[in-house]
Amino acid sequence: MQHDGHRKRMKERFKNDGGFDYFAPHEVLEVLLYATNARRDTNPIAHDLIKEFGNVANVFEASPEELKKIEGIGENSAFLLSIIPHLSRAYQQSKWDRNIVLGNTELAGQYAINLFIGKQCEEFRIICLDSNRRVFYQGKVLSGTINEVPAYPRLIVEEVLKRKAQYVIFTHNHPGGSSRPSEGDMQATEQLIQALDAIGVTVVDHIIVAGNQYYSMADSGVM
Repeated sequence: MQHDGHRKRMKERFKNDGGFDYFAPHEVLEVLLYATNARRDTNPIAHDLIKEFGNVANVFEASPEELKKIEGIGENSAFLLSIIPHLSRAYQQSKWDRNIVLGNTELAGQYAINLFIGKQCEEFRIICLDSNRRVFYQGKVLSGTINEVPAYPRLIVEEVLKRKAQYVIFTHNHPGGSSRPSEGDMQATEQLIQALDAIGVTVVDHIIVAGNQYYSMADSGVM
């Protein structure tokens, strides 16, 4: 078909350029959709996606139901596009050794950022460290709405006790908002510090993530 030559040129361009750095947003989507459209011209579909959602990130973060409203996006294409943020998070997390030492705030902040790639609702997670500040566990404790995560001290103390952590880092995300802590964030953190101090566990930091930015309460003197 006529667009087969175009596909070949796009693939060669990707290989020669070493990635998507010089591709327009719709071209990124156009190439990605080759995987689920063996013969169909994906260029107009990609243009429609950008027109509807504004940018590549919004396309990837849209639900399959929203994506399927675009002509040419079927079940498989909607599934492919919607899993990209989750695939990216899995890829980034796999690059961090499970036993990495979080010896400074920058490392801890970047580690935390990777935990929330593609997350659209708030989550509260704990990162458990041994005496050498080596990560031996991280996991979600609570989830909530986009506006609030209720940080219940009892649940978090139980989780820390179960993991036998000596040091912990708290982290939660502010999807679409500022990384700066709210008054509620600071009050909850103080309660958690007191609760864990009572069982001999030190809270190293509470890191708030917003997109690619993070806020360290420890570095900022909030805790």
